[in-house]
Amino acid sequence: MIKLPQIYAWELIILDFNEANLLVKYSYMISELAEKSALSNRIDPALYTKYDVKRGLRESNGKGVLCGLTEISEVTSWKEENGKRTEIPGILCYQGYNVKDLVKNCIAENRFGFEETVYLLLFGKLPNRTEFEDFCEMLSEFRVLPRNFVRDIIMKSPSKDMMNMLARCVLNLYSYDPDPDNVNIANVLRQCIQLIAQFPMLAIYSYRAYRYYNTNDGSLIIHKPKPEYSTAQNILHILRKDSEFIDLEAKVLDISLILHADHGGGNNSTFTTHVVTSSGTDTYSSMAASLGSLKGPKHGGANVKVMQMMQNIKENVHDWSEKNVTDYIDKILKKEVFDHAGLVYGMGHAVYTLSDPRAEILKLYAEKLAVEKGKEEEYHLYETVENAAKQLINEQHKLSKPVCANVDLYSGFVYSMLNLPADLYTPLFAISRVGGWSAHRMEELINGNRIIRPSYHCVKSDQKYIPMDERE
Repeated sequence: MIKLPQIYAWELIILDFNEANLLVKYSYMISELAEKSALSNRIDPALYTKYDVKRGLRESNGKGVLCGLTEISEVTSWKEENGKRTEIPGILCYQGYNVKDLVKNCIAENRFGFEETVYLLLFGKLPNRTEFEDFCEMLSEFRVLPRNFVRDIIMKSPSKDMMNMLARCVLNLYSYDPDPDNVNIANVLRQCIQLIAQFPMLAIYSYRAYRYYNTNDGSLIIHKPKPEYSTAQNILHILRKDSEFIDLEAKVLDISLILHADHGGGNNSTFTTHVVTSSGTDTYSSMAASLGSLKGPKHGGANVKVMQMMQNIKENVHDWSEKNVTDYIDKILKKEVFDHAGLVYGMGHAVYTLSDPRAEILKLYAEKLAVEKGKEEEYHLYETVENAAKQLINEQHKLSKPVCANVDLYSGFVYSMLNLPADLYTPLFAISRVGGWSAHRMEELINGNRIIRPSYHCVKSDQKYIPMDERE
């Protein structure tokens, strides 16, 4: 057990007190300035139509604007025959391999697959046994954080938000790198592999530090990763106080890591990787920017919203019959209950229509884990929510395409059955996705050759300068 000086808590209190005074002093002025900002930045929505602006880099039909090429992964939800577009069950491929096949074969061979998936994303081929074992050994050795990093960076300034803390840790690792700014392919690859290996420790140690200083947890437990363990096994090992877990738990977590490892070049955080990389900046800055994107509730933070919604349903629907659940989902959609946003979180996707393959796979293993944990009734609640939402969303919104459950609907449920804290749900997404970001960073460096700079049309009219004393 590590104990830091008691003065640390007082330092935080002093900082909070000073910040509070500043906020009180300037609160009225900031409110006024916020109103001015809102008024000055408002653009007439009709202008977006006039200038044919692809808002969100999307065409009017919702299809993403083509702005790059990739071989790393492909997301497919439709096929075209004789000029006619037909919706099909969703397909996710990594380097041409269907993710369902990757998961199926790992399970059939009774082994962990996340490391193999990372290798595939980075190098475009499945490793043979020797390549796989060498790669796993390298990841294992790279899991060791720099000397005193945990004490000096993680323990001395814990944060309530693990994604912000993870980004801060990544930026601090720049200072421990002997050649941080070199964008030579070999150097960047080394940096990426190190980050892939270190992300679990950065996230979980940060969580443990925060719990120790800001809750009644009482104990600070820091387990070192085990070299013989996979990424999934090490996550459970270093997170749990007793380091105990069963094989099914580690296997299901491994599958979740595989499913979240990449999702095409156009998702917000991966596109961020491409954009920032194109500027020629260092690996740590690029990864920190992608983490900032992933933190957003419209992206990586969506599974937390699912869990909040499901908790609200449990608190207000005591009989989980199909009718009662459907009636409550109807109220959510009508903005009468929960967060009044009118959204059923975990339903719908920008690309997938008939099905999200990640949700299909995770749902299957969520059921297996639910049987093991005695959570079958709760699993059926999730199924009921999924079926009710599909029907009601289509009825109320009269959509031109079907709505399916996305991966977030079942990922939060899986994490809760694994007793993973909600604070780590989005960081777990990052632990998975850093492999994909790394592959896309390499691809951008090798093929990009120019900075990404889309166009914005200015619709502000010319203004005549007024001397300060003549202004209203």
